[in-house]
Formats: sequence, structure tokens, C-alpha cells
Amino acid sequence: MPARSATAVWNGDIMSGNGTMKLGTGAWEGPYSFKSRFEDGKGTNPEELIAAAHAGCFSMALSGALTKAGHPPEKIETSADVVLVKDGEGFKIPSIKLKTAVKVAGLDEAQFQAIAKAAKENCPVSKVLAAAEITLDAKLVN
Repeated sequence: MPARSATAVWNGDIMSGNGTMKLGTGAWEGPYSFKSRFEDGKGTNPEELIAAAHAGCFSMALSGALTKAGHPPEKIETSADVVLVKDGEGFKIPSIKLKTAVKVAGLDEAQFQAIAKAAKENCPVSKVLAAAEITLDAKLVN
């Protein structure tokens, strides 16, 4: 499997500087700044990109697990909230909240929850982010 990459360029001091982040494939490039990370400024931030990666990875892991169990899903919609807090002189990510709504036939609630929990635990992004508490709110939808 190929390594995946991204780049970041930062210009200036932490408060008034700015930068850009770019995916290695060129599929996305965008600005970031102190304001977009710690306030309500335009642009993105590392935590938002972590959230996108986690939501995408978990959705694929859940699709694979459901399909393997004989219940390929019709639709999986997942959001991830990455929480950033002050920690002494720096910051940390103590928790990530995954929320997913899944349209899939033929499963009862207990079977679905067991598969969703296993998908969360086996998602590669969940594994790399294991230092944070990762919670999952999984719902079946019709």
C-alpha cells in the first residue's frame, strides 16, 4: 500500500501568520490560520482534517464490516467532532465523537451495534487516534 502525504506551509508568527495545507494528490488545498484554528476565522485547521479523515475511515470500515456480515449498507453518513483543549502550555485532543446514521436491511439493533463497535475499534484512523477517548453514536435509519 502506498504512503499517503500532505504538506503544510506556514508564514509568519503564530498569531498573525497564515498558511496553506495541501493533500498529496492535489485533490484539496486550503488556507489555515490562528483564527481558523482557535477562533471563528475563515479556512480550515488540523482538527477539522482529522475529523474528516476519521469520519471517512470509519464509514468505510463499517461498510466493509456490514458487507462481510452479509448486510451491505445502502448509505452510511458519519460525522466526527474532534475536541481540542488547552493542556498546560500546549493543547491536546482528549476526545472524538463519531456519530453515524446507517441505512441497512436485515439487522436487529444488537447486531448492528456490535458491528458498528467493532468497526470503530478496527478503523485504522481510530487506532492511530487511540490516545483520545473515541465515542460512537450509531443509529439505524429506514
